[in-house]
Amino acid sequence: MTAALSPAPDTITTSSGTTIASADTVPSEHITALRERIDEIDSAIIDLWLERAAISQEVGKTRVASGGTRLVLSREQQIVERFREALGPDGVQVAMLLLRAGRGPL
Repeated sequence: MTAALSPAPDTITTSSGTTIASADTVPSEHITALRERIDEIDSAIIDLWLERAAISQEVGKTRVASGGTRLVLSREQQIVERFREALGPDGVQVAMLLLRAGRGPL
């Protein structure tokens, strides 16, 4: 019979499954591990931001080419509301920056 293995008591497993050292380890090692994970997350956010902006620009070009408007304000309002619900007041600012990255300034 095999026993289930648990993570070591000096590690933390994030919701994404990443294991990092806990605060009980040497503080500098813990900080280094946390900063490495932040850098990984930042890289993913940047990649997704650029991909989202490119897709949004393509939507706008396609809409204009088919005789529509460049912007659909009701769609933008849905996006802003989704971010506000998830992130609070800061979510509105994040959504506005994302929208601007995709369509440019108004």
